[in-house]
Amino acid sequence: MSRSALALAAVSILAAGCGGTTNHCGPSEGDVAEVIDGDTVVLATGEKVRYLMVDTPETTKEVECYGPEARAFNRSLVLGQHVTLRYDQECTDKYQRLLAYVSVDGTEVNRVLVERGFACVLHIPPNGDDVLEEFNSLETEAKGAARGLWGVCTPKPC
Repeated sequence: MSRSALALAAVSILAAGCGGTTNHCGPSEGDVAEVIDGDTVVLATGEKVRYLMVDTPETTKEVECYGPEARAFNRSLVLGQHVTLRYDQECTDKYQRLLAYVSVDGTEVNRVLVERGFACVLHIPPNGDDVLEEFNSLETEAKGAARGLWGVCTPKPC
C-alpha cells in the first residue's frame, strides 16, 4: 500500500471517530444514575448526556410551565435503566455534555418526549438534519392534539 493510501486510510479512521453518524463519541450504552431535567441525564460512569433534537421546559435555574412534568416523565422512562446511546455528527455541546439519541429497550426517548408533548423540537445543525422532518411532524401532531405542554402552557415555553 502506498504512503498516500495509508495516510488516507488513517484520516478516514480518525474522521470516523470524530464525526459522522456512526461514530462513537462516548459510551454506546450505560445505566442512568440521575435525571437532571426533561432532556439531560447522568450515567453511572459520570457522563452527562443531553438528548438530541429536543428541548424540555426548564427546572434547574427557573421552573417553566410543564418542566416538572417533563422531568418526572423522563425519570419514569430512564432512571435506573440501561440505555443505548446513538450519536450524530457533533459529539458534545458547549457545556461538554454528550449529545445523543437515548433508547430504552429499543424505544427512543427523544421521539417519545416530543410525541407526548413533553418537549419541543430543538434542531441545532448539523445534528438531526436527517430526522428533522420526522421530529417536526411529531411536534405538529402533539400540538394539534393539545398533548402535554401544548394543552396547558400559555405562553408556550419553547
